[in-house]
Amino acid sequence: MFRRRESVPFSFVAEADRFRSNVTPPPRERASLSERAGAVLTGLVVVAGLAGSLLLGLPALAPEQSPQHSRQAEAAHGR
Repeated sequence: MFRRRESVPFSFVAEADRFRSNVTPPPRERASLSERAGAVLTGLVVVAGLAGSLLLGLPALAPEQSPQHSRQAEAAHGR
């Protein structure tokens, strides 16, 4: 339905994957010691939070023990 105004020659498409730029990007700046320490500290806080929530949540996930005394028995016993 819609036609492109200008055609792309096949040779251009075929050479596109072989094209290499002679311009190299600037080298990445190395992270400073404080930036590395911050990243490590953030990771440790996240891991400690997950471990703590798991340790605190495990008792809630454990199956309940059936109580030996029910409320009715205690109420009737107190008469």
